[in-house]
Amino acid sequence: MQLAFDGLILFSQVSVPILVYTMAVYGKRWQSFSTLGLGLLGALLATFSMFGASRNSFDPTPVFTFDMMISFVGLALVVTLSWTFGDLARTRRLAMKSLREHADRLEKERLIERALAASDERNHIAREMHDIVAHSLSVIITQANGARYAAAKDPEIAIETLKTVSDTGRASLKEMRRLLGVLRKDEELENRPLPSLANIPELVESVAVSGLNVQLETSGTPRKELPAGAELTIYRCIQESLTNVIKHAGPDTQTKVHIEWTSRGLNLTVSDDGQGAGSIVLEGTGQGLQGMKERVALYEGTCTALPQAGGGFAVNVYIPYTED
Repeated sequence: MQLAFDGLILFSQVSVPILVYTMAVYGKRWQSFSTLGLGLLGALLATFSMFGASRNSFDPTPVFTFDMMISFVGLALVVTLSWTFGDLARTRRLAMKSLREHADRLEKERLIERALAASDERNHIAREMHDIVAHSLSVIITQANGARYAAAKDPEIAIETLKTVSDTGRASLKEMRRLLGVLRKDEELENRPLPSLANIPELVESVAVSGLNVQLETSGTPRKELPAGAELTIYRCIQESLTNVIKHAGPDTQTKVHIEWTSRGLNLTVSDDGQGAGSIVLEGTGQGLQGMKERVALYEGTCTALPQAGGGFAVNVYIPYTED
């Protein structure tokens, strides 16, 4: 519109670089480049408007062409510098916005990870507490009941039974102290050795002392060692399974613990011929079975616990070798 007034120079022309800068900073990308193009077009048209009216056929063309070139370069430089500074400011603004969003996202992820870690730690503590307390108390209760009935007939049996109760209580207290030491981050307690496959015969023997008829069988040869955590998982699965037998299977129950090494991993089967297969479900807690499945899943294994067709209950656990 201004070019229609024969190159009239107005003070409002200062708004052109301001407009170009503002659109480069806050406009969309196509708006920014469109404004730059219009600014350069305006510089070209303004040059022709200023020099076109003074040109005639007698004037030397190179002089006017040079003046026009200088004028266009000067006007285009003003437009280009305005757009360049605006684009740099835009880049910085977007970078700061991206950093703020990234910081907010990291903070949200940190909170989510903290919540997940706390939940995982609670589940871990719940499994450990259940494995330690439930097994030990089941043995202690069974032994205490036996000692109470045996005291009237044979005090020697009662004394031996109470010794088993005492040993089981001490072992349970030791495990509890280890667990509490982990929670307190006590390095000395945390680094104590955890139960492994080598402790399974001792576990089975302690259960057999309580009156359960249990047999331990091992077959096959391990191709490689399992991780320490996987061995602890097998130990806890046997512990939980035998605890359930004591609690639910009833008297005169035959129990068999079979550990089989294969070329792919370790198979564990704990089976019994008791009559309490449905009582685990009826109680509605399921903490022990759920804990076993969670432990085994950490090592990409499988765990099933189902009643047998001919009576009794069977727990099957498979943990594969960890391939590097």
